[in-house]
Amino acid sequence: MTDSIAQSRPLTLLGLGAMGTALARTWLAAGHPLTVWNRTSARADPLAAEGATVAGSAAAAVAANRLVVLCLLDDASIGEALADADLTGKDLVNLTTSTPGQARARAEWAVSRGARFLDGGIMAVPPMIGVPGAGGYVFYSGSPDLFDTHQHTLAVPAGATYVGEDAGFAALHDVALLSAMSGMFAGMAHAFALIRKEDISPKDFAPLLAGWLSAMSASAHTAAEQLQSGDYTKDVVSNLAMQVAGNVTLLRTAEEQGVSPELLTPYLDLMERRLADGHGDEDGTGVIDLLLHRPDSSRA
Repeated sequence: MTDSIAQSRPLTLLGLGAMGTALARTWLAAGHPLTVWNRTSARADPLAAEGATVAGSAAAAVAANRLVVLCLLDDASIGEALADADLTGKDLVNLTTSTPGQARARAEWAVSRGARFLDGGIMAVPPMIGVPGAGGYVFYSGSPDLFDTHQHTLAVPAGATYVGEDAGFAALHDVALLSAMSGMFAGMAHAFALIRKEDISPKDFAPLLAGWLSAMSASAHTAAEQLQSGDYTKDVVSNLAMQVAGNVTLLRTAEEQGVSPELLTPYLDLMERRLADGHGDEDGTGVIDLLLHRPDSSRA
Protein backbone atom coordinates (compact mmCIF):
# COMPACT_ATOMS: atom_id res chain seq x y z
CA MET A 1 0.00 0.00 0.00
CA THR A 2 1.41 3.40 -0.94
CA ASP A 3 1.20 6.34 1.42
CA SER A 4 -1.07 8.21 -0.99
CA ILE A 5 -3.57 5.32 -1.08
CA ALA A 6 -3.55 5.06 2.70
CA GLN A 7 -4.06 8.78 3.09
CA SER A 8 -7.07 8.83 0.77
CA ARG A 9 -8.89 5.77 2.14
CA PRO A 10 -12.61 6.62 2.59
CA LEU A 11 -14.41 5.84 5.83
CA THR A 12 -17.63 6.35 7.74
CA LEU A 13 -17.93 7.78 11.24
CA LEU A 14 -21.00 7.36 13.42
CA GLY A 15 -21.22 9.73 16.39
CA LEU A 16 -20.31 13.41 16.48
CA GLY A 17 -19.87 14.27 20.11
CA ALA A 18 -16.75 16.13 21.17
CA MET A 19 -14.47 13.16 20.45
CA GLY A 20 -16.23 12.14 17.26
CA THR A 21 -16.08 15.67 15.88
CA ALA A 22 -12.36 15.89 16.67
CA LEU A 23 -11.77 12.58 14.87
CA ALA A 24 -13.83 13.70 11.89
CA ARG A 25 -11.97 16.98 11.48
CA THR A 26 -8.62 15.21 11.64
CA TRP A 27 -9.53 12.69 8.94
CA LEU A 28 -10.96 15.43 6.74
CA ALA A 29 -7.85 17.57 7.16
CA ALA A 30 -5.73 14.57 6.13
CA GLY A 31 -7.71 14.18 2.91
CA HIS A 32 -9.89 11.19 3.75
CA PRO A 33 -13.33 11.14 2.07
CA LEU A 34 -15.60 10.95 5.12
CA THR A 35 -19.25 10.06 5.53
CA VAL A 36 -20.76 11.00 8.89
CA TRP A 37 -23.98 10.38 10.80
CA ASN A 38 -25.23 11.60 14.14
CA ARG A 39 -28.54 11.07 15.87
CA THR A 40 -28.84 14.86 16.28
CA SER A 41 -28.30 15.80 12.64
CA ALA A 42 -27.48 19.47 13.29
CA ARG A 43 -24.11 18.46 14.72
CA ALA A 44 -23.08 17.32 11.24
CA ASP A 45 -23.63 20.73 9.62
CA PRO A 46 -20.19 22.20 10.42
CA LEU A 47 -18.50 19.06 9.11
CA ALA A 48 -20.53 19.21 5.90
CA ALA A 49 -19.11 22.68 5.37
CA GLU A 50 -15.64 21.16 5.77
CA GLY A 51 -16.26 18.51 3.12
CA ALA A 52 -17.91 15.60 4.91
CA THR A 53 -20.83 13.74 3.34
CA VAL A 54 -23.77 13.63 5.73
CA ALA A 55 -25.86 10.44 5.62
CA GLY A 56 -29.56 10.54 6.36
CA SER A 57 -29.44 7.37 8.46
CA ALA A 58 -26.92 5.18 10.19
CA ALA A 59 -27.67 2.38 7.73
CA ALA A 60 -26.94 4.67 4.79
CA ALA A 61 -23.70 5.81 6.40
CA VAL A 62 -22.60 2.21 6.90
CA ALA A 63 -23.44 1.36 3.30
CA ALA A 64 -21.20 4.16 2.02
CA ASN A 65 -17.84 2.66 3.02
CA ARG A 66 -16.14 -0.56 4.04
CA LEU A 67 -14.43 1.03 7.07
CA VAL A 68 -16.97 2.14 9.70
CA VAL A 69 -15.83 3.83 12.91
CA LEU A 70 -18.20 4.01 15.87
CA CYS A 71 -17.87 6.77 18.48
CA LEU A 72 -21.28 6.68 20.13
CA LEU A 73 -22.62 7.29 23.63
CA ASP A 74 -22.43 3.74 24.96
CA ASP A 75 -22.61 0.08 23.94
CA ALA A 76 -26.41 0.09 23.82
CA SER A 77 -26.26 2.94 21.30
CA ILE A 78 -24.33 0.71 18.90
CA GLY A 79 -27.07 -1.90 18.74
CA GLU A 80 -29.71 0.79 18.29
CA ALA A 81 -27.82 2.67 15.57
CA LEU A 82 -26.90 -0.43 13.57
CA ALA A 83 -30.14 -2.36 13.98
CA ASP A 84 -31.11 -1.86 10.32
CA ALA A 85 -27.61 -1.71 8.80
CA ASP A 86 -26.18 -4.38 6.52
CA LEU A 87 -22.83 -5.21 8.07
CA THR A 88 -21.82 -7.89 5.57
CA GLY A 89 -18.22 -7.31 4.51
CA LYS A 90 -17.82 -4.26 6.74
CA ASP A 91 -14.87 -3.45 8.97
CA LEU A 92 -16.23 -2.11 12.26
CA VAL A 93 -13.92 -0.17 14.55
CA ASN A 94 -15.56 0.60 17.87
CA LEU A 95 -14.21 3.63 19.73
CA THR A 96 -17.24 3.82 22.00
CA THR A 97 -16.30 3.52 25.67
CA SER A 98 -17.04 -0.01 26.86
CA THR A 99 -15.96 -2.72 29.26
CA PRO A 100 -13.89 -5.73 28.17
CA GLY A 101 -16.96 -7.95 28.43
CA GLN A 102 -19.03 -5.59 26.29
CA ALA A 103 -16.27 -5.47 23.68
CA ARG A 104 -16.07 -9.27 23.48
CA ALA A 105 -19.84 -9.58 23.16
CA ARG A 106 -19.93 -6.85 20.52
CA ALA A 107 -17.20 -8.63 18.55
CA GLU A 108 -19.27 -11.82 18.48
CA TRP A 109 -22.32 -9.78 17.45
CA ALA A 110 -20.40 -8.12 14.60
CA VAL A 111 -18.98 -11.39 13.29
CA SER A 112 -22.43 -13.00 13.39
CA ARG A 113 -23.61 -10.22 11.08
CA GLY A 114 -20.78 -10.69 8.60
CA ALA A 115 -18.34 -8.00 9.75
CA ARG A 116 -14.80 -7.89 11.04
CA PHE A 117 -14.41 -6.12 14.37
CA LEU A 118 -11.81 -4.07 16.17
CA ASP A 119 -12.33 -2.44 19.55
CA GLY A 120 -10.51 0.68 20.65
CA GLY A 121 -9.67 2.48 23.88
CA ILE A 122 -8.85 6.15 23.37
CA MET A 123 -6.08 7.40 25.64
CA ALA A 124 -6.61 11.07 24.84
CA VAL A 125 -9.03 13.95 25.27
CA PRO A 126 -10.51 15.72 22.21
CA PRO A 127 -7.99 18.61 22.15
CA MET A 128 -5.17 16.06 21.76
CA ILE A 129 -6.67 14.46 18.65
CA GLY A 130 -4.79 15.28 15.46
CA VAL A 131 -2.11 17.23 17.32
CA PRO A 132 1.40 15.88 16.64
CA GLY A 133 3.39 15.41 19.82
CA ALA A 134 0.34 15.69 22.08
CA GLY A 135 0.90 12.14 23.29
CA GLY A 136 -2.55 10.76 22.52
CA TYR A 137 -2.97 7.22 21.28
CA VAL A 138 -5.58 4.50 20.92
CA PHE A 139 -5.38 0.88 22.05
CA TYR A 140 -6.84 -1.55 19.49
CA SER A 141 -7.73 -5.22 19.88
CA GLY A 142 -9.63 -7.74 17.82
CA SER A 143 -9.16 -8.74 14.19
CA PRO A 144 -5.44 -8.50 13.34
CA ASP A 145 -6.23 -8.47 9.63
CA LEU A 146 -8.57 -5.51 10.06
CA PHE A 147 -5.90 -3.63 11.99
CA ASP A 148 -3.26 -4.38 9.35
CA THR A 149 -5.60 -3.21 6.58
CA HIS A 150 -6.52 0.10 8.19
CA GLN A 151 -3.61 0.84 10.52
CA HIS A 152 -2.45 3.90 8.58
CA THR A 153 -5.92 5.41 8.50
CA LEU A 154 -6.53 4.70 12.19
CA ALA A 155 -3.21 6.31 13.11
CA VAL A 156 -4.15 9.66 11.54
CA PRO A 157 -6.00 11.11 14.60
CA ALA A 158 -3.70 9.54 17.24
CA GLY A 159 -1.14 6.80 17.58
CA ALA A 160 -2.45 3.27 17.02
CA THR A 161 -1.26 0.53 19.40
CA TYR A 162 -2.45 -3.05 18.81
CA VAL A 163 -2.66 -5.10 22.03
CA GLY A 164 -4.02 -8.46 20.92
CA GLU A 165 -6.63 -10.56 19.15
CA ASP A 166 -8.89 -10.74 22.22
CA ALA A 167 -11.42 -7.98 21.50
CA GLY A 168 -11.61 -7.10 25.20
CA PHE A 169 -7.94 -6.23 25.59
CA ALA A 170 -8.16 -2.63 24.35
CA ALA A 171 -10.84 -1.76 26.89
CA LEU A 172 -8.94 -3.67 29.57
CA HIS A 173 -5.73 -1.74 28.91
CA ASP A 174 -7.71 1.51 28.84
CA VAL A 175 -9.49 0.89 32.15
CA ALA A 176 -6.36 -0.46 33.85
CA LEU A 177 -4.48 2.76 33.07
CA LEU A 178 -7.45 4.93 34.04
CA SER A 179 -7.75 3.03 37.32
CA ALA A 180 -4.10 3.71 38.08
CA MET A 181 -4.71 7.37 37.29
CA SER A 182 -7.65 7.44 39.70
CA GLY A 183 -5.45 6.06 42.46
CA MET A 184 -2.83 8.70 41.72
CA PHE A 185 -5.46 11.45 41.85
CA ALA A 186 -6.61 10.10 45.23
CA GLY A 187 -3.08 10.35 46.57
CA MET A 188 -2.67 13.86 45.19
CA ALA A 189 -5.95 14.95 46.78
CA HIS A 190 -4.83 13.64 50.17
CA ALA A 191 -1.44 15.32 49.85
CA PHE A 192 -2.96 18.71 49.02
CA ALA A 193 -5.48 18.30 51.85
CA LEU A 194 -2.63 17.83 54.34
CA ILE A 195 -1.11 21.21 53.49
CA ARG A 196 -4.38 23.02 52.76
CA LYS A 197 -4.66 24.85 56.10
CA GLU A 198 -0.97 25.66 56.41
CA ASP A 199 1.12 28.55 55.16
CA ILE A 200 2.38 26.43 52.27
CA SER A 201 1.74 27.57 48.72
CA PRO A 202 0.03 24.86 46.65
CA LYS A 203 1.87 26.22 43.59
CA ASP A 204 5.21 25.76 45.34
CA PHE A 205 4.22 22.30 46.57
CA ALA A 206 2.96 21.08 43.18
CA PRO A 207 6.37 20.60 41.48
CA LEU A 208 7.59 18.68 44.52
CA LEU A 209 4.54 16.43 44.34
CA ALA A 210 4.80 15.89 40.59
CA GLY A 211 8.50 15.11 40.81
CA TRP A 212 7.97 12.63 43.63
CA LEU A 213 5.19 10.82 41.80
CA SER A 214 7.31 10.65 38.64
CA ALA A 215 10.17 9.10 40.58
CA MET A 216 7.90 6.60 42.32
CA SER A 217 6.31 5.51 39.02
CA ALA A 218 9.44 3.47 38.29
CA SER A 219 8.17 0.97 40.87
CA ALA A 220 5.74 -0.26 38.21
CA HIS A 221 8.68 -1.99 36.51
CA THR A 222 9.76 -3.66 39.74
CA ALA A 223 6.23 -4.90 40.36
CA ALA A 224 6.03 -6.26 36.83
CA GLU A 225 9.30 -8.15 37.25
CA GLN A 226 8.11 -9.62 40.55
CA LEU A 227 4.75 -10.65 39.09
CA GLN A 228 6.48 -12.24 36.10
CA SER A 229 8.95 -14.20 38.24
CA GLY A 230 6.64 -14.93 41.16
CA ASP A 231 9.32 -13.74 43.59
CA TYR A 232 7.89 -10.77 45.48
CA THR A 233 11.07 -10.38 47.55
CA LYS A 234 13.22 -9.55 44.51
CA ASP A 235 14.81 -6.06 44.52
CA VAL A 236 12.88 -4.98 47.62
CA VAL A 237 14.12 -1.64 48.96
CA SER A 238 11.52 -0.97 51.64
CA ASN A 239 9.83 -4.16 52.83
CA LEU A 240 6.19 -4.49 53.78
CA ALA A 241 6.90 -4.70 57.52
CA MET A 242 8.70 -1.36 57.37
CA GLN A 243 6.00 0.23 55.24
CA VAL A 244 3.17 -0.86 57.54
CA ALA A 245 5.07 0.50 60.54
CA GLY A 246 5.44 3.80 58.69
CA ASN A 247 1.74 3.94 57.91
CA VAL A 248 1.09 4.85 61.54
CA THR A 249 2.76 8.18 60.88
CA LEU A 250 0.62 8.76 57.78
CA LEU A 251 -2.56 8.23 59.74
CA ARG A 252 -1.44 10.23 62.76
CA THR A 253 -0.43 13.16 60.55
CA ALA A 254 -3.80 13.10 58.84
CA GLU A 255 -5.49 13.24 62.24
CA GLU A 256 -3.30 16.14 63.36
CA GLN A 257 -4.08 18.06 60.16
CA GLY A 258 -7.81 17.37 60.42
CA VAL A 259 -7.82 15.38 57.20
CA SER A 260 -9.95 12.30 56.60
CA PRO A 261 -7.83 9.20 55.85
CA GLU A 262 -10.59 7.62 53.74
CA LEU A 263 -8.56 7.82 50.52
CA LEU A 264 -5.65 5.95 52.14
CA THR A 265 -7.20 3.37 54.46
CA PRO A 266 -8.40 0.83 51.86
CA TYR A 267 -4.84 0.36 50.60
CA LEU A 268 -3.29 0.51 54.08
CA ASP A 269 -5.74 -2.15 55.27
CA LEU A 270 -4.69 -4.45 52.43
CA MET A 271 -1.03 -3.95 53.35
CA GLU A 272 -1.78 -4.97 56.95
CA ARG A 273 -3.63 -8.09 55.76
CA ARG A 274 -0.68 -9.12 53.60
CA LEU A 275 1.71 -8.57 56.49
CA ALA A 276 -0.51 -10.59 58.82
CA ASP A 277 -0.27 -13.46 56.31
CA GLY A 278 3.48 -13.58 56.89
CA HIS A 279 4.86 -11.59 53.95
CA GLY A 280 6.79 -8.89 55.76
CA ASP A 281 9.93 -9.40 53.62
CA GLU A 282 8.06 -8.48 50.41
CA ASP A 283 7.16 -5.03 49.24
CA GLY A 284 3.64 -4.06 48.16
CA THR A 285 3.28 -6.33 45.11
CA GLY A 286 1.52 -9.06 47.08
CA VAL A 287 -1.45 -6.74 47.64
CA ILE A 288 -2.36 -7.46 44.01
CA ASP A 289 -3.07 -11.08 44.90
CA LEU A 290 -5.39 -10.00 47.69
CA LEU A 291 -7.44 -8.06 45.15
CA LEU A 292 -7.80 -11.21 43.05
CA HIS A 293 -9.36 -13.14 45.94
CA ARG A 294 -12.77 -11.97 44.83
CA PRO A 295 -15.26 -13.65 42.46
CA ASP A 296 -14.12 -13.05 38.88
CA SER A 297 -16.97 -11.42 36.98
CA SER A 298 -14.78 -9.95 34.23
CA ARG A 299 -16.30 -12.14 31.55
CA ALA A 300 -19.88 -12.07 32.79
